[in-house]
Amino acid sequence: MNAAVRFVFVIHDHQPVGNFDGVFEQAYADAYRPLLDLLDRHPGIRVAIHTSGPLAEWLDAHHPDYLDRLARLADERQVEIVGGAFYEPVLAMLPSRDRVGQIRSYASWLEARLHTKVGGMWLAERVWDPGMAADLVRAGVEWTILDDTHFKAAGLADDQLDRLWLTEGEGATLAVFPVSERLRYVIPFGAPEDAIDHLRALAARRNGALAVFGDDGEKFGVWPDTHRTCFEEGWLERFFALIEANADWVRMCLPSEVVREVPPAGTVWIPECSYREMTEWVLPPEAQLACVQARVGAATDTRLASVTPFIRGGSWRNFRLRYPEANEMYARAMAVSDRVERLRASGAGDRQLLHDATQALYRGQCNCAYWHGAFGGIYLPHLRNAVYRELIDADTILDRASATREGGAGDGIEATIRDWDFDGRAEVRVSNGLLDAWFAPARGGILYELDLRQQRHNLLATLDRRPEAYHAQVLAGPGVARSVIDASQPAKFKEEGLDRLVRTDLARRKMLVDHFWDVDVDPAAIADGAAMERGDFATGEYAVEVRRPPGRIEVCLSRAGNAWGIPFSLSKMVTFGARSGTIDIAYRIEGLPQGFRQHLGVEFNFAGMPADAPGRLFRDAAGLPLGHLGTCLDLVAATGISLIDDWMGIEARVAVSDRPPAGLWTFPIRTVSQSEGGFEQVHQSVVVMPHWFVEPDADGAWSMAMSLTVGTPVGPVASSRSTG
Repeated sequence: MNAAVRFVFVIHDHQPVGNFDGVFEQAYADAYRPLLDLLDRHPGIRVAIHTSGPLAEWLDAHHPDYLDRLARLADERQVEIVGGAFYEPVLAMLPSRDRVGQIRSYASWLEARLHTKVGGMWLAERVWDPGMAADLVRAGVEWTILDDTHFKAAGLADDQLDRLWLTEGEGATLAVFPVSERLRYVIPFGAPEDAIDHLRALAARRNGALAVFGDDGEKFGVWPDTHRTCFEEGWLERFFALIEANADWVRMCLPSEVVREVPPAGTVWIPECSYREMTEWVLPPEAQLACVQARVGAATDTRLASVTPFIRGGSWRNFRLRYPEANEMYARAMAVSDRVERLRASGAGDRQLLHDATQALYRGQCNCAYWHGAFGGIYLPHLRNAVYRELIDADTILDRASATREGGAGDGIEATIRDWDFDGRAEVRVSNGLLDAWFAPARGGILYELDLRQQRHNLLATLDRRPEAYHAQVLAGPGVARSVIDASQPAKFKEEGLDRLVRTDLARRKMLVDHFWDVDVDPAAIADGAAMERGDFATGEYAVEVRRPPGRIEVCLSRAGNAWGIPFSLSKMVTFGARSGTIDIAYRIEGLPQGFRQHLGVEFNFAGMPADAPGRLFRDAAGLPLGHLGTCLDLVAATGISLIDDWMGIEARVAVSDRPPAGLWTFPIRTVSQSEGGFEQVHQSVVVMPHWFVEPDADGAWSMAMSLTVGTPVGPVASSRSTG
């Protein structure tokens, strides 16, 4: 049938690895199931549906009937099943082997479960890199969709975006659909008639025009107020009815039909790009605001309107620059990927274990925890924890696979020095069978990752407090703040008092961060990030030496620095034993002048252990509860403290064994972030900071020793609701 407009409607349903089961269930009830119910009532409506791998696996376990319905609709050609990379990674951050592996493995899963051929794919966050084209084709992909923003960045005009295009890489061609930004914003936030009017305008301009809508399925029921709009008030029902009523000139097509039936307009080479908002979010705050202002200003200036498509922000990869925590996860995933590839290339080891490790790696590449925009992303601890859980699991499985290959136990102690995080400086990784510890000598000599193999948890999956473009809105407060994009729209606040939590950390929130403070420093100022650093050790470069005496590893970190301009040297030796949960830490300061007196605080952070939650609490040296893990404590002359997380089965104890401290401080690190529901606070980690007044002995030296022991809780865990 000839039609004035071919209308392609693509829905992307996704929940990330590690999201709460209740969130999956609510999204299913509010969006995914109601949409299928609507499709059953409107057989003339034909759509393409991408269900991400994490969501598909959850549905298969909890609502297999939903997938059975999808399979039936696919068999009836009312729905086309859209593939993708299995666990929804941004492909631009993966090596070629993992891109192809993720796409192929998910296509196989979908074809086996839904009994249908998968030819197209959803590109996570529509992050495109021209070097990916050949990989997609190699993985069996025939088509994908990108925003019209991508095509405009390549120089195409509006009247060229109503058709199918090809792109090419290494001689391989891939069909690419341009998604209409206008339809993305109208559906379902304008009137249904507005969408029809847009289709009518396309038909008037060119007979046989192609119109493509592609966006998140969660905007049909999960996003704030959309369930009421789409289903209770009937927005989607009215829209589908209008499409059916205009079937004489609007033909709903599945993407694969268009690829088969419609010759492409030509071949276009699309630059690195994502949707417009994403390219803005990746920029630092000042640059982000400047980019938005330039784009908005150009759009309203007739002299500049033609250059608006070329005003876009940065590369998605630079979220790893904006957020070092994203780069740490990426580097960890690359370490696992390299290890998987080495084992695969060797042709040895257990094939099932290799498969299991590969799938865990793929789950650890799920994109949501690696970036931040209008959605929680990297600010959500449970998503970061999930990434590390999968990567630690993959490493543990690879240990077993290596033991199978080599006939060993795979649980000895070893240290590896190399540039693990791609910053041009060497880091140190120590593995002892129970713990994986990662040190950054060049960045304060800090311990920046501490993996607990048994619990599959990184105690240092922290997030620093840093400026965000939207913090100006938070500081303005409810009733005053307006959207950066549209000044007529008020900003939303999920709670009061968020302005008091907008803070900036000048040093990383990790372990063994060495602070020198004034003697009379206010602990509240330290917690707020407002205390003045008097030394250059917290972020300075340390020399490193790794010693390997029998049965243990010693990481020796040293720096010649100063406090208040007074030079001296600080060294810290961190010792690991084989299959031991205790890390011994010894500090020594030398070259101090007589009369020197400064305040030294050694910072430990503990992430992924929630505040104000049952079974999560502090205990003193005698085992008595001190409050929940968001409690601010100022313990005078305390020699130790334990953090308990009964749910994860973790007890972490900091104990001073030599030279009792002046005291011990604890306080939470809370950030303010934005989500689709508005601004909110998020508990990121809890700081434990023993502190001393450093005064030299007759030789100008000072020393102390302490330890960090991680194990499982001993004895009953009493819940505490102290607010601290």
